[in-house]
Amino acid sequence: MNTSNKKSRSISFEEAFQKLEQIADRLESGEVPLEESMRVFEEGVALVKVCTEKLDAAEAQLQKLVKSEDGFQLELMGASESSD
Repeated sequence: MNTSNKKSRSISFEEAFQKLEQIADRLESGEVPLEESMRVFEEGVALVKVCTEKLDAAEAQLQKLVKSEDGFQLELMGASESSD
């Protein structure tokens, strides 16, 4: 793993998402030369991976054990709050 990937993984979800939005804006502008576009796109892909990993970790933290009559049941917080 290179240094920029290590740095990307140590940033917060919010920072990674903000950088990803900036990259999208730059690429959508059409003003970035092709070679730089490719480099920036690769950085964006790495940031998507960081965001996905952080979201997955947050989801895992939201799981909880719920005691029921039948013992314990693993459920995702909010999963039981489906529309009526």
